[in-house]
Amino acid sequence: MPTAKGGYYTKAGERVPSVTTIISRFKESGALMNWAWRMGQEGKDYREERDAAANAGTLAHAMVEAWVRGIQADLAGYDADTIAKASRAFSAFEEWARQTQLKITHPETALVSERYRYGGTLDGMIVSGKLALGDVKTSNALYHDYLMQLAAYGVLWEENFPDQPITGGYHILRFSKDDGDFEHRWFGDLSDAREMFLLLRQAYDLDAKLKKRIR
Repeated sequence: MPTAKGGYYTKAGERVPSVTTIISRFKESGALMNWAWRMGQEGKDYREERDAAANAGTLAHAMVEAWVRGIQADLAGYDADTIAKASRAFSAFEEWARQTQLKITHPETALVSERYRYGGTLDGMIVSGKLALGDVKTSNALYHDYLMQLAAYGVLWEENFPDQPITGGYHILRFSKDDGDFEHRWFGDLSDAREMFLLLRQAYDLDAKLKKRIR
């Protein structure tokens, strides 16, 4: 049974990797290393800076989840600066949602692909005449691996809900960590990103197999 916290499992009880685990295995780390070095040059602890950014992003995402469920977000444990940063981002999202009459269904839905043996948790499906897949990001830029992640979630959705195909494309809702800016991007077709992810899925197993040979 799929579950985000306890891992992802096939119907036969086999544990399978997540979308983010597969993509992260082959993700470029140069930008992260350069950022950590720059934090050190500025006399900052990169772990503290990373966690502060993550807290703001986590709270902004939690505000969206609370909005979808019709409840108030829990602000306990967050400092004033983090709350202000997340609130700016959420306010921009809320205005866009009002203008587009946005409706989000299936929030935080954990799914597993029996065919490709991986799992993932969708942020939600977007309904506006047509069914689309949406993903919320908190970052200072868009990255190409976001497209692979969306495509991988699309495969999960269509395998588990074959009677509800994605006809409205894919949405990325991005919150800026630093300035509270909100950006929306829509992609009509992600077949190339889907192909790339499935190649990485194969490479993930081959990588594990090769590692066993040199133990």
